[in-house]
Amino acid sequence: MKNPDAWSLLREFTDARIAIGRSGASLPTREVLNFGLAHAQARDAVHQPFDSAALETELHALGLKTLTVQSAASDRHIYLNRPDLGRKLSNDSREALRACRVAPHDLLLVIGDGLSSHAVHRQSVALVKALLPYLKTLGLTLAPVVLAHQSRVALGDDIGETLNSKAVAILIGERPGLSSPDSLGVYLTWKPGRARLESERNCISNIRPEGLGHEAAAFKLAWLLEQAFLRRLTGVRLKDESDNPALHGKVVPLTLPSD
Repeated sequence: MKNPDAWSLLREFTDARIAIGRSGASLPTREVLNFGLAHAQARDAVHQPFDSAALETELHALGLKTLTVQSAASDRHIYLNRPDLGRKLSNDSREALRACRVAPHDLLLVIGDGLSSHAVHRQSVALVKALLPYLKTLGLTLAPVVLAHQSRVALGDDIGETLNSKAVAILIGERPGLSSPDSLGVYLTWKPGRARLESERNCISNIRPEGLGHEAAAFKLAWLLEQAFLRRLTGVRLKDESDNPALHGKVVPLTLPSD
């Protein structure tokens, strides 16, 4: 009787390419084709157009107002070749936001295409829907959701500074992997501004049904929001301890110190 391959059992627990076998000195044809398919799906996710109008309709159904902006990268080719332009607003969008006269608010949610519009279309509205009850519990006021084309993470800070937001969370498509072309990331910044550093943001990554589910991600974000407003900071000085049983595993209404 042939001994079973112990590695094959592990394939049940991961999408990573393990125990794929071999054909002579090469890979089996099946695995070569699967790799090519995964690579094509990742490339498609990067280039899929951002349908902000469809998201706008879904967010309106949740009772949320929206605004749409464009980064300084005018198209996908420029966006991919000039990351710096994806980190700041176009002049027209900046002026349009200033003209909106958005009311004072605690939190700004930005939904940006990033490197995977596919991820944004699949995950962002479900995450926002799961987050809304927590925001009500915390007593945080919400600005209109901003839908951002050709966006990098730092664009959220630029938008937040323009709208004078106390905190901004940008929901953005992550760089597609060969087993995860639809993974969403969230970056939270206290007192957003164009001078903010990467170390001054908190990140929640791999949000998708096969990774961190929408409900779990919403709880983590709500916990970080609670702590950000209490401590007046985000980034490396704010550690995610949302799964610490000593902290009761819940969020409670905020009694915020005066500014």
